[in-house]
Amino acid sequence: MTNLVIQRQPGTAKYFKEPLLSLEPEAISLDMLLVPGGSFVMGSPEDELERSDDEGSQQPVTVPSFFMGRYPVTLAQWRAVAALPQVNRELQPDPSQFKGDSRPVEQVSWYEAVEFCARLKALTKRAYRLPSEAEWEYACRAGTQTPFYFGKTLTTELANYNGSYVYGSDGVKGENRQETTSVDHFGFANTFGLCDMHGNVLEWCEDHWHSNYEGAPVDGSAWLSDDDTARRIMRGGSWDINPRSCRSACRNDGAPGFTINDVGFRVVCSAPRTLK
Repeated sequence: MTNLVIQRQPGTAKYFKEPLLSLEPEAISLDMLLVPGGSFVMGSPEDELERSDDEGSQQPVTVPSFFMGRYPVTLAQWRAVAALPQVNRELQPDPSQFKGDSRPVEQVSWYEAVEFCARLKALTKRAYRLPSEAEWEYACRAGTQTPFYFGKTLTTELANYNGSYVYGSDGVKGENRQETTSVDHFGFANTFGLCDMHGNVLEWCEDHWHSNYEGAPVDGSAWLSDDDTARRIMRGGSWDINPRSCRSACRNDGAPGFTINDVGFRVVCSAPRTLK
């Protein structure tokens, strides 16, 4: 594998822990990492293997600094927030097919992910939300321009996807686990310190679906329409699909009420007043 850009988690980025449940021995928190602001080229080049037309045309985007969850939201974190007072809608405490406190929560809709963020906001007084599509890709790439932040291909020693398929001439077949893995299973992070952004579960973004980037914001903000029922963006690939769909630039979409066992999310927020 070439152009490998990884680090052992937890990384060196500034971070804070957001307590969700402070009673030992069940203390639960969110690890939030600083994603420093910067500019990048969003989308895939026309010569990227197995790209789709909806990944272009490439355009420069400037993204302000923000904090992002080190991992996708886990089932333990979901349960803690689901127990908080309702803001707009009910949340089921245990929606996932695959059980385990450190596995990513799945089978949650876009609406439910937004409710999770709303409850976090009410608890912490910080503006938790889903990432914009531009923030997600910027954070995933972490300065790389290759199809994956690991380099030109992907292996099942680095990420959880259907290893029956390969990507590129350097690709090799691997495991097909047929289930999620714990979010810290692989122990690798990109250069921003973020883990598990390729594979495991697709991640909801704030944006409405558009078929290409013509007219998209260039300031890192979410691209929304007037249709509240519009399909939403999902990024990152999952345990049951091929490595092509795990690429940094790959885009998926789903109705906001859609749920399935390979879709979860992670959260972002503005900077807290103090950092560790």
